[in-house]
Amino acid sequence: MEITYASPSNSDFGGESSMPTTTRPVRIIPLQHPETTSSSSNASPWAALGRWRSKVVSMTWIEWLELFLPCFRWIRTYKWREYLQVDLMAGITVGVMLVPQAMSYAKLAGLEPIYGLYSGFVPLFVYAIFGSSRQLAVGPVALVSLLVSNVLSGIVDSTDALYTELAILLALMVGIMECILGLLRLGWIIRFISHSVISGFTTASAIVIALSQAKYFLGYDVERSSKIVPLIVSIISGADAFSWPPFVMGSVILAILLTVKHLGKTRKYLRFLRAAGPLTAVLSGTIFVKIFNPSSISLVGDIPQGLPSFSIPKAFGYATSLIPTALLITGVAILESVGIAKALAAKNGYELDSNQELFGLGVANIFGSFFSAYPTTGSFSRSAVNHESGAKTGLSGIVMGFIMGCALLFMTELFESIPQCALAAIVISAVIGLVSILQF
Repeated sequence: MEITYASPSNSDFGGESSMPTTTRPVRIIPLQHPETTSSSSNASPWAALGRWRSKVVSMTWIEWLELFLPCFRWIRTYKWREYLQVDLMAGITVGVMLVPQAMSYAKLAGLEPIYGLYSGFVPLFVYAIFGSSRQLAVGPVALVSLLVSNVLSGIVDSTDALYTELAILLALMVGIMECILGLLRLGWIIRFISHSVISGFTTASAIVIALSQAKYFLGYDVERSSKIVPLIVSIISGADAFSWPPFVMGSVILAILLTVKHLGKTRKYLRFLRAAGPLTAVLSGTIFVKIFNPSSISLVGDIPQGLPSFSIPKAFGYATSLIPTALLITGVAILESVGIAKALAAKNGYELDSNQELFGLGVANIFGSFFSAYPTTGSFSRSAVNHESGAKTGLSGIVMGFIMGCALLFMTELFESIPQCALAAIVISAVIGLVSILQF
């Protein structure tokens, strides 16, 4: 609709004008109100259900296969000549890094080192199939190990067989919760936790972890606690039993680890050193013990040889008391694993569904619990090394699993002479990066 009208120039200012009038067309656009019926129908649950149904009906069998088995996405597009070598090298690199770390984190959780090796075996294969991230390295981590130790030590003594059964049951419960959150697409709940809260939690946990490992450096027992002050008091009160040999060995190994870690981060041509650090610590400590046989340095001791056998988790009577811890570990999985998985997916140019990722972690924990694994999740340090080593697909995770299987079958006798202070140094070097003083 268009209206034309005339008006004299400058007439509004009260002056006489001899100029001719001008004609200006004005287009009138009628106001259109939104149709309430259509908007309400689009926003209704029935419309959403209809869109979901049409999407499901239109899915091909390949899309269905990729939905239930995310590994099929990279299997059907795998470039053998381009990806195979880098995946193998990345898997071997991180696998060598995982073996000593898994034993260290199991000790932190209050378990025997063998359960750390078990936790780094079956979950890796399962996650490679059901996980959607192609670079995330799954296995035992320091923060989850600390949570397991803090909760279970308040229920039963770590020397009791029930302690191990509860840790395995906790893996099953965490897996079920992760699967439920993933299927219901509730991973967004964690967004309500502020960054400052997360930073404070991880920093305090890192300090507690480091203090709890001091006993292996100092040569005497320290009270097991999840609080900083009691740990410091216990360390000071037992100073009379201080022993120099484990302190010197642990400090030297820790210095080597931190130096190697720094060089691997700052110099690209030395990146391989970052993954070689834990293995270097273990080998140097073991060689020293074999040569000098120091009696004041405690060793790992006997480790059973062979792969884990299938067994159903027990002690279901304690499940109710473990629910809060299982929820907390699930939250850590969302924060740590899903966060780094999405970052790695963006760097490598593929899409990642956080809910599907959470479901994959849950399935890995459920299957792991049937093979004597305690709760596992994605690791920041190992995932970073995996990415820097050039990993392109989940095949690198499968290679890590094979490395762990070889360690369980053929290398457990060598692990018996590993100094406890070497494993403690690995834990401390790993958690130092969690301390974020600048956030406060």
